[in-house]
Amino acid sequence: MIRVLVVDDQTLVRAGVGLLLRTAGGFEVVGEAGDGQEAVRLAERLRPDVILMDLRMPRMDGIEATRRILERQPSARVLVLTTFADDANVYGALGAGALGYLVKDGAPEELVEAVRRAARGEAPLAPSVLARVLRRALAAHQRDREPDRPTALRSLSTREREVLALVGAGLSNAEIGARLHLGVTTVKTHVSAAMEKLDLRNRVQAAVLAHRLGLVDDDFNPVPGAGDP
Repeated sequence: MIRVLVVDDQTLVRAGVGLLLRTAGGFEVVGEAGDGQEAVRLAERLRPDVILMDLRMPRMDGIEATRRILERQPSARVLVLTTFADDANVYGALGAGALGYLVKDGAPEELVEAVRRAARGEAPLAPSVLARVLRRALAAHQRDREPDRPTALRSLSTREREVLALVGAGLSNAEIGARLHLGVTTVKTHVSAAMEKLDLRNRVQAAVLAHRLGLVDDDFNPVPGAGDP
């Protein structure tokens, strides 16, 4: 059973999302919050598996709420709920550590599957969406000091570098496992190990770093031999 906290300042949205998840089966809506402050409080008390987070709310917005929740619970899995896919605030939330985002008028089955993927620790972003997110994130980082590539790569095993490149290409754990002939559990272990060594919160941040380290090209394909330190 996946335990979900729904955060939105509109009562009807909270009710609709809750009904959808309960009807789908396998979910328990453990709480609802109407603003960011309440979300932070309930997240700490309830410890849900997934938090569906609205962005624009009174008292505290979704970006700040996400940041505070993840400061206290680094393993929390936050999915942003937004009205507009190109909302600039989405990138702030992803930068704060959110796993991905959902558009409120999207297909119900997409929301259900996204929450399931988030509960597994995967970024519920289609490759086309991931591409847009990464380009925006990379543009924001272009003036930053580049990561120390040799040091970063030396900290990873060969398999961890391969897995990180495929995360950067937008593949799910199951797809990575099929590509490398590994079980999904083994893939998750490699992803978790790489993220811990590189001090990353989620797969979106891992994907951005894979691009910055040159493990993935501009067309989202792993670069042969780029994982060699």
